[in-house]
Amino acid sequence: MSRAAESVPSGKPSGLTVAGARIDLIERGEGKPLLFLHPENGIDPSLPAIDELARRAHVVAPTHPGFGRSDLPKGMRTIDDMSYFYLDLLDQLALRDVAVVGVSLGAWIAAEIAVKTTAQLSQLVMANAVGVKVSDRETRDIADIFAVTEPDYLEMVYCDPAIGRRDYKTLPDAVVLAAARAREATARFAWSPYFHNPALNRRLHRIRIPTLFLWGAHDRMLSEAYGRAYCAMIPGARFELIERAGHFPHEEQPKIFAEKVMNFVACK
Repeated sequence: MSRAAESVPSGKPSGLTVAGARIDLIERGEGKPLLFLHPENGIDPSLPAIDELARRAHVVAPTHPGFGRSDLPKGMRTIDDMSYFYLDLLDQLALRDVAVVGVSLGAWIAAEIAVKTTAQLSQLVMANAVGVKVSDRETRDIADIFAVTEPDYLEMVYCDPAIGRRDYKTLPDAVVLAAARAREATARFAWSPYFHNPALNRRLHRIRIPTLFLWGAHDRMLSEAYGRAYCAMIPGARFELIERAGHFPHEEQPKIFAEKVMNFVACK
């Protein structure tokens, strides 16, 4: 997995118990609430994108159930299940008028939340989102990340693969464990059906809040055509490319990523 799941945290996140499950939670900044939902490679408190977003918003960034040190609630098996967990979290924190920002798997979670209700949401930002099938049954939309070597994976998801390169033998045990747990949780939630919910396509019309798709232009796990087709399923959604970034644009271009998010969120 890549940097976000593996680098050594600069500080410990706080803990929060939701529906009996304890999760790690990063909170930074002041102003408009922004729920940041991390991708399949996890999240690190030292991630520059979090600080960039926190310059203009109150960022709430949980570690998903089953990832990092967060508990996996009994019976949680799907991203659909996880979306209800996050609805409980929004209620528990009494968050209203929330901008939800998700990357990859996190964007899929965001979409699953928004098709259920947008009562507490103001805007939705989906970066290199997975979660739907856009082509026919015989055509692969999303590259198989479980069937490639680590170097090939890094070539697939980064514009600059060196950003994600790690020597696991030299990393602290806690960091290696976090990377392994991220991979295990990704397989649990996204193995079958592979990185999508077959029912989500026909529910996306229910999203009636301003929606922005951000897309790392050098993503080789997903194509730009996939992203544009996904975007077209949500009424009024906009699509913007981020150059010199792959599947994790918040890692490779944190300032540009945050600027695009916050400029969109600031628009009423």
